[in-house]
Amino acid sequence: MNKSELKPAVVFEQFAKINEIPRPSKREEKMIDYLKSWGKSHGLETIVDETGNVLIRKPATKGMENCKTVILQSHMDMVCDKLVDVEFDFDKDSIKTYIDGEWLTAEGTTLGADDGIGCAIELAILASDDIEHGPLECVFTRDEETGLSGAEGMKPGFMTGDYLINLDSEDEGEIFVSCAGGRNTTAKFTFNREDSPTLFFMRGQLKGLVGGHSGDDINKKRANAIKILGRFLYQEMRRYEGIRLAQFHSGKLHNAIPRDGSFVIGVPTELKETVMADWNVFAAQVEDEFHVTDTSMVWSMESTTAEPVIEEAVAKNFVRALQAVDNGIYAICQDEALGGMVETSSNIASVHTEENEINILSSQRSNVMSNLDNMCATIVATFELAGAKAWSSDGYPAWKMRPDSELTAIVRDTYKELFGKEPIVRGIHAGLECGLFSERYPNLDMVSFGPTLRFVHTPDERLHIPTVQMVWDHLLLVLKRIK
Repeated sequence: MNKSELKPAVVFEQFAKINEIPRPSKREEKMIDYLKSWGKSHGLETIVDETGNVLIRKPATKGMENCKTVILQSHMDMVCDKLVDVEFDFDKDSIKTYIDGEWLTAEGTTLGADDGIGCAIELAILASDDIEHGPLECVFTRDEETGLSGAEGMKPGFMTGDYLINLDSEDEGEIFVSCAGGRNTTAKFTFNREDSPTLFFMRGQLKGLVGGHSGDDINKKRANAIKILGRFLYQEMRRYEGIRLAQFHSGKLHNAIPRDGSFVIGVPTELKETVMADWNVFAAQVEDEFHVTDTSMVWSMESTTAEPVIEEAVAKNFVRALQAVDNGIYAICQDEALGGMVETSSNIASVHTEENEINILSSQRSNVMSNLDNMCATIVATFELAGAKAWSSDGYPAWKMRPDSELTAIVRDTYKELFGKEPIVRGIHAGLECGLFSERYPNLDMVSFGPTLRFVHTPDERLHIPTVQMVWDHLLLVLKRIK
C-alpha cells in the first residue's frame, strides 16, 4: 500500500494537510487560523469563541432541513512526544508519516491521529457535496490533552445541536457511551544539597518501555518506568547504608505511562560492584515480570561525574513514597452494562529533580466521582506522610451512560446493518470532553466512536488504515438515518 491508495482519499487528504500544521496543546493558534480560513473559503459560517474553540456550520442537504442538528466534535491539539534521539520541533516542523503494512505511523514522533483523524473526517464531510445529512455543526476544541480547557471554557449556547458524535475514540467497532472523570495530583519535596566527595557515582537508565495512554492502557499491565526505578532504589537503600540520591528524571506527560527514566546515585566505593550486580539481577527479574507487555526493555548503569546529593532524609522519604504510592487499577466497575471496565485508577506520570525540589505529577481517573476523590486523597496522603506538599486539581467530570439514548440506538443499528455484527457498546476509562459537555448541555444525546489507534501518546502511535473507511461509511449512514 502506498499513500495514493489511502481510503477514503478525502479524509486522508485532509489529515495530511492537518499534519503540516504545528498544534501542540495550548499552542494551537496556527490550527485555529487554518480552520477559520478553511471555513470561510468554503462559504460556511465559522465561529471562534473566546477560548479558541472553532465551530463551522453546514446547512442540511435538500429534503433534510427539518432533521435534528448533529454536532461532530474532535479536538485540534495533539500530544507531542518523540524518541530521545530524534531532532524535531513541534512548534515548527510537520509530522512525517509513512505506511507500515495496514498502519499509518510517524517517523520518530507521535502521529497526531489523536485526534487529527477526527478533525480530518469532519473537514472531509464539510468539503463534500454528495453526502446526505441534516444541519451540521462541526466543532474543533483546543487543549484537550492537557486539561480539557477548550471544553471547560466553552459557554452554553456555543453549540446548538440535538445529537453529538465525538470522534475521539480509538477502537473501531466499539461505541462509547460514558467516560471517566479525572484529576491530577502534584507533590513537591524541597531539600538542600550536600557534597559527598568520597562516593562513587553511578547513573542507572531504563528505556524502551511500551508506555501508552494512562486511561485506555492502564489495564494492560504495562511497565511504568518511575515505579520500576523507584523499586530498585528502595531495595538498595534498605539493603545498604550510605547510598545517596542526586537525580531522578522520568516521564513527560500527565496522561501517559512513562516509557523511560534515569537516576544518579552516589554509593560507597566498596559497594559499587555489589550495586551493579543487584541492578543486573533486578533487570532480569523485571523483564520476566513484564515479558508479555514490555519485550524491548533497555537497561544501563555506568559511572558518572560526582555532584551534590539530596539531603538523606528527604531522599529516603521520596523513595519510600515511590514504593508506596498506588499505581494502576484501583477498582473495576460493577455495572454490568459497562462490561467490567476499569472504574478507578492512578498513574504516576512524571518525576523531575531540580536544584532544590523534586516535582511529581500523577493522574487519577474514575467514573464514580466519590471514588475519584478517594483515590486523589490516597495519593495526597501518601506523599504528605513522606513529608512532601501535595494537592489535587479540580479536574473534569465523568460522562454518565444515558440508558434511553436515541442516538446510541441509531448508531448501534446502523453498524449492525452495515457490517452484519453487533458493535460493542461500553464506557471508556479515558477522559472525553463529553463529560464537560454533559454539564453544560444536560439534554445533549452523545456517543463517541472512531478508527482504531494504538500506542497513542507515544512515538509508536499508529492508525489502522482500513478502519478509517469503516468509520467513514458508518458515520455517513448515521447522518443519513437521523430524521
